Formats: sequence, structure tokens, C-alpha cells
Amino acid sequence: MSLLVKICGLSTPETIDVAIEAGADMVGVVFFAPSPRNVGYELARSLGEQVRGRAQKVALSVDATDDQLAASIEALKPDLLQLHGKETPDRVATVRARFGIPVMKALPIAERADLAPIRLYEKVADRLIFDARAPREATRPGGLGQTFDWRLLEDLKLAIPFMLSGGLDAANVAEALRITHAPEVDVSSGVERAPGKKDPDKIVAFIHAARGVVDEAVIPPADPVEEFAPAPAVAPPKVDVKV
Repeated sequence: MSLLVKICGLSTPETIDVAIEAGADMVGVVFFAPSPRNVGYELARSLGEQVRGRAQKVALSVDATDDQLAASIEALKPDLLQLHGKETPDRVATVRARFGIPVMKALPIAERADLAPIRLYEKVADRLIFDARAPREATRPGGLGQTFDWRLLEDLKLAIPFMLSGGLDAANVAEALRITHAPEVDVSSGVERAPGKKDPDKIVAFIHAARGVVDEAVIPPADPVEEFAPAPAVAPPKVDVKV
């Protein structure tokens, strides 16, 4: 299986085109007000039309309500929901069942103990994304340009795909892939000239650097995994939701 590359936090037509033409498989749009990459629903609708049929669309949210998720889905029409907050396994299962869209859950990593929740989330999510744990004083959980000890993910075996994130850029993505053998990578701040301002040259350089590792056959082939294969069925908790 070839490496899957996601460029997250895209917010302009120019950078959308650059990312897709450089070979990005997924583009991420952020729906989280404190983020400098946050987009409104009207812009998301326009960007979604631009991406349609060219790459997978990912809607990133942080502890969003059902109403907020519904609005972002209506605007972007995403292929994947990325839950990047403190959503519990029950909440992930509820969102997945309620909206019928594959879910990728972000897990913050700083030490080995942070790997403990993995087995709970892999039962209810379609993908996991590992990001560096944000400092206590941070106003958002990701997109901060921080890395974590990639050796924590050595020999990690999951029943679902996982994505490596957190402080990646063109200079370090090759080393990160050699250590983790991650089948998927994600970048946001590592391809920016300023917070929220993507740099087209950095986007191209990152994708080329990541693809180069695979071309050199540094990463062994992964077992085939059906794209967006559903996680095992889990009955969601009974909740009263209104959209």
C-alpha cells in the first residue's frame, strides 16, 4: 500500500490546487474558531467544490456539537470526519452512527502511557491520528509544530490505519517514517510561512520528501486495507441528539 499524505488546514483555492497537484491524497479543512486555520461554512462550501473528485476531503473539528458537525458536513461534504478534541470512545461511536461518515480520532502522545487508549478507540474509529500532546496552556490541541518521540510507535500494530502527525516538515518526515513505518502522514504548520498561511513551496517539498521514502523502499509494504473500511460494529450509547 502506498503512503497516504494529508495536508491539513488548507484555506485558499491556491493552496488547495498546489496540494492536490503535488500529490496529496487528503486535504483537511478546519472548523474550530480558536485555530488560525479556521474557515467559515461558505468558504468551506467553495473549497469543497474545488476538491470534489480530486482528493479526499477531511473536516476537522474539536469537541463539536451535533449541530456544528451537521453544519460542517453540509458545507464541505467530507469523506472523513477528524475528531481532534477530547471526544470519548462513546462519542466517537455516536458521531459515526449518527452521521454515517467514517471517523478519524486524534490521540495526543507525549509518553508511553498515552498509548493506553488506543485499543478502546480502534474499536469505534475508522482511523487514528497520533499528534503531539499540546502544552497545558495551549488554546488548541494541534497544529502547534511540536513533535513527540516517534520511537513510542515502533512496532505498533493496529486493526485500522493510523496517521502520523505533529511537527512534521520536509526536513524530518523521512526520519519519522523510517522509525514508525506509518502508512499515512499529516502536516499543517510544517508547510506554513506563518500560522494559518500555507507556503506552496513547502507543501510541494513535504510531499516529495514523504514520497521519496517510499520510493526508496525504506518502508515495507503494508497489508492491504480497504479504503475507509468500517470499524467493527459497536452499538452507540443512547443519546438524545437534535440537529
